[in-house]
Amino acid sequence: MSTCAVLEKIPAVTEGSKTYHNFINGQWVPAKSGKTFENHNPANPSDVIGTFPASGPEDVDAAVAAAKAAYITWRLVPAPKRGEMLFKAGQLLAERKEELAQAMTREMGKVIAETRGDVQEAIDMAFYAAGEGRRLFGQTTPSELKNKWCMTTRNPLGVCGLITPWNFPMAIPSWKIMPALIAGNTLVIKPASDTPLSTLKLIEILAEAGIPKGVINMVTGSGSTVGTPLMTHKDVRLISFTGSCEVGQTVNETCAPTFKRVSLEMGGKNAAIVMPDANLELAVDGLIWGAFGTSGQRCTATSRVIVHKDVHAKVREMMLAKMKTLKLGYGLDAGINVGPVVNEAAMTKILEYIEIGKKDGAQLIAGGTRDTDAGSGWFVQPTLFDNVTRTMRIAQEEIFGPVTAIIPVGSLEEAIDVANDIDFGLSTAIYTKDVNAAFTALRDLDAGITYVNAPTIGAEVHLPFGGTKNTGNGHREAAETSLDIFTEWKTCYVDYSDSLQKAQIED
Repeated sequence: MSTCAVLEKIPAVTEGSKTYHNFINGQWVPAKSGKTFENHNPANPSDVIGTFPASGPEDVDAAVAAAKAAYITWRLVPAPKRGEMLFKAGQLLAERKEELAQAMTREMGKVIAETRGDVQEAIDMAFYAAGEGRRLFGQTTPSELKNKWCMTTRNPLGVCGLITPWNFPMAIPSWKIMPALIAGNTLVIKPASDTPLSTLKLIEILAEAGIPKGVINMVTGSGSTVGTPLMTHKDVRLISFTGSCEVGQTVNETCAPTFKRVSLEMGGKNAAIVMPDANLELAVDGLIWGAFGTSGQRCTATSRVIVHKDVHAKVREMMLAKMKTLKLGYGLDAGINVGPVVNEAAMTKILEYIEIGKKDGAQLIAGGTRDTDAGSGWFVQPTLFDNVTRTMRIAQEEIFGPVTAIIPVGSLEEAIDVANDIDFGLSTAIYTKDVNAAFTALRDLDAGITYVNAPTIGAEVHLPFGGTKNTGNGHREAAETSLDIFTEWKTCYVDYSDSLQKAQIED
């Protein structure tokens, strides 16, 4: 029996499909091979959203060549002028927010409120990066020698390769594109094959905002035919990747022989701790949103609920009651809370993990199956396991779906220990009214992000985003820290003494 109430089924016939192209050197062009692939609505797989180029190495070569040529002049455009273009892009995104959000829901399945948020992140990032055009601060510092000036500046890298995922198909590309551009780089982006249209619309807007031809290029296709040639191309200076740990390891190894800079944002197995003194209504609202927002398809999703045994039964009861109010269906329909997962392979993987949880002895108390009542798409019921132990696979491995696990503990110290006992370190949360417990968690949770009395999801663009351990390789996206990915520091000395001075050398 489904844990979710269902609204009307999605219509059998939706919008028509279109043919789209790569964006190379300011022109929309098909793949040189002429090959294409179809993009389908995950809520209704018979709805073909569009046909896109199944590109190959020759298309990557053309895009990189365009970016390399454009870099010669783009790097010399004053950063405030680059910022004005990004600000214009932000304005265009804001004007078209609803249109873009509706197209994104159809493409990747998130409910309309969430796709509006996805577009809003791109708006926020455009405006934030635009402001950095009048900052890009370096430092000045005294010299140890007389009549000598010392300073540092940020310089662009060159051609950047961006490989982005499907779950935030406009927000995450904006996290990479906007800081890359404001720093003076040019780029080639390969969007996820499940969501090329959302990224394409972002590229359209950037071009309309005045970004010169060749500065931004988009090539669609598979990881093997587009991603690998981008990673191995001699003229690409950096690869910024967001996706799974397995693919991220391959990215790292592929780029290593040519010493490319690599930025990796990968998996998470995020925990929310609930202490006995917590506001339980607030906590449960946050747990449900964190676990089932985007159908659990977030790297920051709350996939572990670490609950003190004194409130374990109460939290379980409240979560079950809240889950019964969720409405599963097509994200453009009114009142829907949970959409489909992105494709059939994702659905199959999620259902396999549910079976693994049951076999390992976890208690399935809600959901657990595909939901065919919601429509013909890839719908998985929001699923809750109880009495999970820290070593079970569903407590250790990233499922990337609407599945969360309750793990009872006896103390704050045990809760933190359990939270840290994984290979990832992205996002964490604690619900408590005890300031001492809150600050202990802020200090001791091994993660790039910790929330107090808030869900594990909900990043803001002016703060660093990233994690520890297998979540990434030390870089942070968004905020000023994103500039560290896309710039090189240069140290500059100006000696105006009109004599030979030797640092550290005594005459």
